[in-house]
Amino acid sequence: MPIRWQTKTSSPGSAPKAGVSGPDDTVFGPGLYVHVPFCARACDFCNFYQIAPDRRRMDRYLEGMRREAGMVEASAGFATWFWGGGTPGLLSAGDFERLGTLLRERFGPPRLEWTVETTPAVVTRERLRVMKDLGVTRLSIGVQTFQPRLLEALGRPFRPDAIYRAWDQVREAGFASVNLDLMFALPGQSLEDWKRDLAEAARLGPDHLSTYCLTLEEDTALYLRLLQQGRRPDPEEEIRFYRESPALLADLGYQRYEISNYARPGFRCLHNLNTWAMGDWLGLGPAAAGQWAGRRERNVADLEAWRTGLDGGERATEDRDPLAPGRLLQDCLIFGLRRTDGVDLAELERRFPFWRATDHDGLWQRLREGGWLESEAAAPGRLRLTSEGLLLA
Repeated sequence: MPIRWQTKTSSPGSAPKAGVSGPDDTVFGPGLYVHVPFCARACDFCNFYQIAPDRRRMDRYLEGMRREAGMVEASAGFATWFWGGGTPGLLSAGDFERLGTLLRERFGPPRLEWTVETTPAVVTRERLRVMKDLGVTRLSIGVQTFQPRLLEALGRPFRPDAIYRAWDQVREAGFASVNLDLMFALPGQSLEDWKRDLAEAARLGPDHLSTYCLTLEEDTALYLRLLQQGRRPDPEEEIRFYRESPALLADLGYQRYEISNYARPGFRCLHNLNTWAMGDWLGLGPAAAGQWAGRRERNVADLEAWRTGLDGGERATEDRDPLAPGRLLQDCLIFGLRRTDGVDLAELERRFPFWRATDHDGLWQRLREGGWLESEAAAPGRLRLTSEGLLLA
């Protein structure tokens, strides 16, 4: 059955707008998440669904995307698009244009923001030109670190010179916003290494920085290698890395707005803000997740199984959970507290009329006394975690 959104569609010739701002509680959506599962090689730390590209797989993926998009009403519109993976930037210029064009023709362009993830190893002027011509406004580049030995430890298929080459080409192309992803608590990484990575990223001057603690997943090459070496994550070391980032990045001009995300004024990621505010988003592609019409779904994480479902006229979902109002409220609180501006209690009560913040005054007071929540005077009408509270988020 087609999915219907009660949202006005952008005019076909319009382009997304950059630099849109609003309260972080704002539901900008609906959003569209597109999973592009192709990677030239799997990084040692990554457990996301990914496959090596070849022409047959690519054609089956692109035709599957056409079919899945066709199961959504053509009159639907989206505020934001986010292409993740995998490596969406790995698509050839022709394949990117094919996918971007079919989605634009089906839905119209996103009204506010279009993000595409890429890595330095696959950036070319031709790919960037096609992205820019189609209306991509925001690139997110997976750098992780500028240190050669740490890139090697992560199994990243490039070295620092590729980062600088890609950066020059991206800025030359003139995208409205660029994010760099960095990681900390890497094997063999010192606190001084991390400070140097932050300073070098800021020297390049991206509009946005995402900083993530390395998570060791059991089914990854890095996990197995460290297990064989008898090495385990050190929570105290992770906290030291975590504490170092906010003040240093603030001095470099980046405002923290979520536990892992920093931006210059006007460059927060609208797609993620919508997701954290529990706004609706649709997921297309194998392994893509979505939330809409009172439920959450995840497509099967297998290209052929996904295509089999689509060929039979159904979207191939392996998880489909009804989203009760109480669960949505809980998630609004959890993800809202990860944002540095916290949760607007009046807005939460408006959205969930069955809930009253005053019914939980005792809990809020205990959290304030424990040093986890800021005082009412510091955050009137809001629940906002202290710097210590954010350590638990």
